Amino acid sequence: MKKSMMLITMLTMLSFVFTTEALAQQGMMWKGGGGWGPGSPYARMYDPQTVEVITGEVVSVGKITHPMKGMSYGVHLVVKTDKETIPVHLGPGWYVENQDMKIEPKDIVEVKGSRITFEGKPVLIAVEVKKGDEVLTLRNPDGFPVWSGWRRR
Repeated sequence: MKKSMMLITMLTMLSFVFTTEALAQQGMMWKGGGGWGPGSPYARMYDPQTVEVITGEVVSVGKITHPMKGMSYGVHLVVKTDKETIPVHLGPGWYVENQDMKIEPKDIVEVKGSRITFEGKPVLIAVEVKKGDEVLTLRNPDGFPVWSGWRRR
């Protein structure tokens, strides 16, 4: 009985090693953050020099599908302030949708973000969103996404 258990354990370990190596040879690799990483063309649009704070009512919450080529969908808000109605890009759906803080239409929010021009229109790339006592932090002051934290330099 002991020998058969030892044999099964050894065969399982060997099959794991060979399977892993075979997958690696076929080019299977981790795809990362769906194009939302710190070095992506979209992330490089963030400009610390254009950071501002707006306060307003959330008009809508939606998905922005493929903001740029090769990107997975993201979550964005449309916020109406006293001066304007502006889209606010939060981040990748897989990250934002798994946070405790939920944002819905008619919520009053304070958004800190970098004002950029995206597809010819003004947009804020959010650093953080405050709703009451809750804070959703999305990027550090330099624009480094929190979902990429394990890859910090």
